Amino acid sequence: MVKAILGILSGLVSGTMAGAFGVGGAILTTPAVQVILGAPAYVAVGTPLPVIFPTTISGAQAYRRADEIDWRAVRWAAPPGAAAAGLGAYVTKFVDPSGLLLATALLIGWQAFRVGTGKSAPRDPGRPVEPSGLSLALTGLTAGFASGLLGIGGGVILVPVMTGVLGLPLKRTLGTSLVVIAFMVIPGTIVHTLLHHIDWAIFLWLTIGVIPGAAIGSRWTIRTTERTLRIVVGVFLGAVAVLYGALEIHDLIAGVHR
Repeated sequence: MVKAILGILSGLVSGTMAGAFGVGGAILTTPAVQVILGAPAYVAVGTPLPVIFPTTISGAQAYRRADEIDWRAVRWAAPPGAAAAGLGAYVTKFVDPSGLLLATALLIGWQAFRVGTGKSAPRDPGRPVEPSGLSLALTGLTAGFASGLLGIGGGVILVPVMTGVLGLPLKRTLGTSLVVIAFMVIPGTIVHTLLHHIDWAIFLWLTIGVIPGAAIGSRWTIRTTERTLRIVVGVFLGAVAVLYGALEIHDLIAGVHR
């Protein structure tokens, strides 16, 4: 019962952050599954993937109503991203999950720096941006592989690349990222299911929390200013990266001395 409550609360917090920051939510559910709920590392990598699907669907509704989703970008990025996610998930069969979780922390830190310092701001916010289809496809491909390999939604790749490299406005990037992520997690979920990396009880607890959480987070983002959003996203993700990275390094060092 205690674990179920902790799982629901973890899902609520994760869903709120996912809806607000367009990152899928696994940056919180992955450590929560391992540290708070006591699951093995491979379960912590696999279980967040199916949770991301209801998270993104719930969070994307506010962005859709505010017209903050680039559907052209979705069409180009989602198909290669979904295919690459399946490949990334399969590779986890041959790679140490502990190293994967540490890599997740590094990706979070990279996104925090890009967004929080304003380095991801479009060079000319007043000019409409339309990235090439190839650049969007490559972005989706990279994010999808990371999604399957690291057990994340891919938003830690999509958000900084789409807004920093490709020049999309931040709010539009967040809404677009959520929709692309919804497609990416499907093949990864299938592969992790076949590999028995998903704890479906934990999935249920998290899902109960993430659905209302994502709706709350996305509504907050739509109403806030771009400058405030960048600061909050950067600070939050930076704190998560430091804490999560420290925990993983501690575990790796402890394993060496056993």
